[in-house]
Amino acid sequence: MSFTIRKGKPTDMPAVLELIKELAIFEKEPHAVIVTVNDLVRDGFGKSPLFEVFVAEQNSEIFGMCLFYKRYSTWKGVTLHLEDLIVKESMRSVGAGKALYRTFLEHAFKQQVQRVEWVVLDWNTNAINFYKNSGATVLEDWNVVQMSLQQIENFVQKNESI
Repeated sequence: MSFTIRKGKPTDMPAVLELIKELAIFEKEPHAVIVTVNDLVRDGFGKSPLFEVFVAEQNSEIFGMCLFYKRYSTWKGVTLHLEDLIVKESMRSVGAGKALYRTFLEHAFKQQVQRVEWVVLDWNTNAINFYKNSGATVLEDWNVVQMSLQQIENFVQKNESI
């Protein structure tokens, strides 16, 4: 099967959003996606883009994507964070996931970033095994910490004097 991996563009964002929603369903969070196509276009293609994206395309249909952004490590300097890599379930056996992953890592290498990183759910053993087999280290002694907007607001309101 022939497909193309290319840099995403604003007109790809409706398809990218559909992939994000498919990933949310896979990760058992179908109602968690609040980002819109307009948000993606503004944030990815405005004056100061917040992310970059590669897409997998066949016959003008986008069926996979890899979205990432720069971060800064106080230990390493510039790094890249791979936010999401998703391929439509119906297309998962054609090698597009591996091609997107390779394109992302080639981009990181060309940028000479000191590290790439991402998170993977502990129950997603297929992804964990893929990443380990690719040479990545899956850290088992670090926990992801997050606060929602509501949690941030709660903290700020309770700690106004800090």
